Amino acid sequence: MGMPTDEPLSPPDHGGEGGEQVGGYYVSGDTAYELYFFSQSGAYEYARLINRAAENLSGKATVYDMVIPLYYTFALGNDVQKSLGVADGGEVIAYAISEHVEFAGVHSGDATIQFPPQKLYVETMRRIKRISRQIAKELNISGPFNIQFLARDNDIKVIECNLRASRSFPFVSKVLKINLIELATKVMLGLPVEKPEKNLFDLDYVGIKASQFSFNRLQKADPVLGVDMASTGEVGCIGDDTSIAVLESMLSVGQRIPEKNILLSTGTAKQKAAMLDAAKLLQSKGYKLFATGGTSRFLTENGVENTLVYWPSEEGMQPQALDLLHKKEIDMVVNLPKNLTAGELTNGYKIRRAAVDLNIPLLTNARLAEAFINAFCGLTAGDIPIKSWDEFK
Repeated sequence: MGMPTDEPLSPPDHGGEGGEQVGGYYVSGDTAYELYFFSQSGAYEYARLINRAAENLSGKATVYDMVIPLYYTFALGNDVQKSLGVADGGEVIAYAISEHVEFAGVHSGDATIQFPPQKLYVETMRRIKRISRQIAKELNISGPFNIQFLARDNDIKVIECNLRASRSFPFVSKVLKINLIELATKVMLGLPVEKPEKNLFDLDYVGIKASQFSFNRLQKADPVLGVDMASTGEVGCIGDDTSIAVLESMLSVGQRIPEKNILLSTGTAKQKAAMLDAAKLLQSKGYKLFATGGTSRFLTENGVENTLVYWPSEEGMQPQALDLLHKKEIDMVVNLPKNLTAGELTNGYKIRRAAVDLNIPLLTNARLAEAFINAFCGLTAGDIPIKSWDEFK
């Protein structure tokens, strides 16, 4: 079974080959401070700042080495899956495989999870199941476990294995209608258990678990998702299909269907391309699009009508994105961070923070934004059928 590799990095002179990186450890003496980066340049930037801080404290320049586990960012199209289940004496007796809506790079506690998975290859699920059984057997697990995987096509990497229940256990139990915690408890007490016959392929409906955030109560916090967990709650919803479940869950955590005007700032070139179909869909549904510089140019080049707005740093230019937000002329903001440069962080932060402070719906992840846009462009809140849990068979 595969695992992400480790690679040393000594800033700023050299670093190994490996491309996009989103995780690492800064090591100083006996203490490891966990840091995360969205790119190799980001790793260097963190190292530079830390070494500057060390110099200010000690009065002399010190260069520290870093060890960076090589993970893969959204730019490479990597998905995160979670396998969870119950084992008895190393034998898996119940399992489930769920799928993150967001690409790799978002903490599993903040990620939007769909179960059963909707976009996984059958071969990917087969390999995840096989590796989960191998791990359970090797560790002789008796009780609950959960394993996180990184998947690109059918290449599977094991991120971590936890010998405990996770918050996905009650969600999956509700959707699958099998009480996994009850099974795990019986196993740990040495009571006899029977293997459930039902599995995820038997379900004719979809569950979505969306995270709830409290950025409006955290002054000056940057409301962007990353590998550090920020959510303070979550909502689980079940729908007849993915669009219904996504719309239910997003509305349940405080998002709103926009009425008319949407502000887009869609990050890197690959993110812009990924969001193009969603932008075209919004235009076809009559929404008026406002976009910052690079996004506006990209949309115009691809035949999507939009109105150019300016960043806070572009003083004297009109219309200003912040002014539109404060005048409540924007109904939803899609702001995807591009990189870790000072200008990008400052401009993007001001837009994101204003949206939160003004209670304007904000999305900062391309995959989640695309899923929500597809949902509310195809449905209205009135189209959501009201069903009890028992009605989902």
